[in-house]
Amino acid sequence: MERRNFLSSLLARVGAPLAALVPFLPASRALAAAKATDPAWQLSSAEWKKRLSPAAYAVLRQEGTERPFSSPLNKEKRSGTYVCAGCRLPLFSSKAKFDSGTGWPSFWQPLPNAVATTTDFKLILPRTEYHCRRCGGHQGHVFDDGPKPTGKRYCNNGVALAFVPGS
Repeated sequence: MERRNFLSSLLARVGAPLAALVPFLPASRALAAAKATDPAWQLSSAEWKKRLSPAAYAVLRQEGTERPFSSPLNKEKRSGTYVCAGCRLPLFSSKAKFDSGTGWPSFWQPLPNAVATTTDFKLILPRTEYHCRRCGGHQGHVFDDGPKPTGKRYCNNGVALAFVPGS
């Protein structure tokens, strides 16, 4: 109980001033900001649930995160293209993939015009979240600790991707 009181007190003292600095964000703020650019992919929740597995729905449409080291795509070494699991838009080339050791497929650069970014405040401090440009599906977060030439790490949920060999 002591821990809960401490955390509540800390959040009240630190969170309130920080919240005043952040504009109001709706519950699905990132998906609202990264709406599908293609009208054919502006589907209802029921339509997405029919198309996607429960795990893919939780990540792509509810901004969830899969467990680290759970995706078979972590070990994928073949040449090809990683596409959005929601709409099949090509997002990353296998040439940009690297082993980040984080437990999620990681890339140093997306394909041109493949992703849209928003700011995520879920952990209080801002993070850059990225989504499929076409369907708005949540993919992951971008960090500044990747390899050259970009120095970026696009940390992707494997369940949000599909791999197309040789393309």
